[in-house]
Amino acid sequence: MTTNPDGKADAAAQSPQQPRRRAPAGAAVLREDVTEAIRSAVFEELAAVGYARMSIEGIARRAGVGKTAVYRRWRSKLHLVLDLVSAIAVQGLPAPDTGTLEGDLRLLYEVTSRALRHPVASQVIPDLQAEAARNPDIAQAMQKALREGQEGVASGIVAAAERRGEVRMGIDDEMALDLISGPLYWRSVVIRDQKLPKGYLEKLARATAAALKAL
Repeated sequence: MTTNPDGKADAAAQSPQQPRRRAPAGAAVLREDVTEAIRSAVFEELAAVGYARMSIEGIARRAGVGKTAVYRRWRSKLHLVLDLVSAIAVQGLPAPDTGTLEGDLRLLYEVTSRALRHPVASQVIPDLQAEAARNPDIAQAMQKALREGQEGVASGIVAAAERRGEVRMGIDDEMALDLISGPLYWRSVVIRDQKLPKGYLEKLARATAAALKAL
């Protein structure tokens, strides 16, 4: 131990130097491009084999990574799927702003219809709905993804129509959501009709607008 001219112990010598923390590198860093590759692989694997037959091995092979890369990010295929379904709910749908109720509905139906007709979505959504009947965690995630995303957009469309005086103030939100979202999901998810009749979305938007005005 050394002392300074005042006779006090040198602070640097009195306490050992703390080791400097090193920034994580290499395997400790979760690369975003790898994470995105795994997410894409999950949707493709779900569409190809379904949730029941989907495996971490198959996901890793399709993503071009090792199983360890998947397990670093998610504990199991259930947690992986729940994370992806929840992410869809957070992303939601764009809120239309065309200036009219019928125009907003038409734009919403066009965007939703394209998404539901996508080959991956048309396979994945029915499969996860079947799994939801057996797995409450998946059921809750599907409820969040399919309902909350639509609910937020539908509420925005109705609120804008109220401000413009196209519908009466304080209409039934639950009924409005059923009227807006029900028909297209019925045709695309339940009936699974991949080719809509000519002019269907335009007619649906007109009919739904009329129904909302009648509430």
